[in-house]
Amino acid sequence: MNDEVWLVVPLYNEAPVIGDVVRSARAVFPNVVCVDDGSADDSVAQAARAGAVVVRHPVNLGQGAALQTGFEYALSDPGMRWVVTFDADGQHQVSDVLEMLEKARTENLDVVFGSRFLDDRTQAGFAKRLVLRTAVAYTNLTTHTRLTDAHNGLRVMSRDVVSRLQITQNRMAHASELVQQIGAMDVRYGESPTHILYTDYSRAKGQSLWNAVNILVELILR
Repeated sequence: MNDEVWLVVPLYNEAPVIGDVVRSARAVFPNVVCVDDGSADDSVAQAARAGAVVVRHPVNLGQGAALQTGFEYALSDPGMRWVVTFDADGQHQVSDVLEMLEKARTENLDVVFGSRFLDDRTQAGFAKRLVLRTAVAYTNLTTHTRLTDAHNGLRVMSRDVVSRLQITQNRMAHASELVQQIGAMDVRYGESPTHILYTDYSRAKGQSLWNAVNILVELILR
């Protein structure tokens, strides 16, 4: 059944890790599309060598635009039933994807959002946790959803939901826009615990407290 799943991976300058990320994912899910968002390093070659389909943006457009491109590519496969949004920097775990898909299938859900706050596996600092929870509270107030982690990049979505998404916010605010659009669809959704693995590499790539603050600022401005 995993051949009906496409992993959509926004990719921007992740050459040191993207090969391992793709190989690990493809050991379980054969269909992986990396949307290269104007990388200046060897990311494209590494992703392709690991077996991913690579779609390229000639210039950097932002993660929201990369996801939308990946959605459109996945929709071109008539056998696709599920899309998983998956980070390129090694933070997400394939085992969590399997649990989320099982939850979606057994509970007849259209969307399963990953949440780092449903168990204690994710070691986020107090300040970052506070900022992200503030962003969640704001999102819950302004959308038709009730989530514990609105800015977790690991999500499982049905074909029907993906076909109706139109992401226009290209930067960090795209996550809130995605939640807002799903809330407006009146579809069945749930959450599943995920382990976000913060490493020295992922922190250097933008998983800092400052990045969390940027999420909150963009959310309010939007």
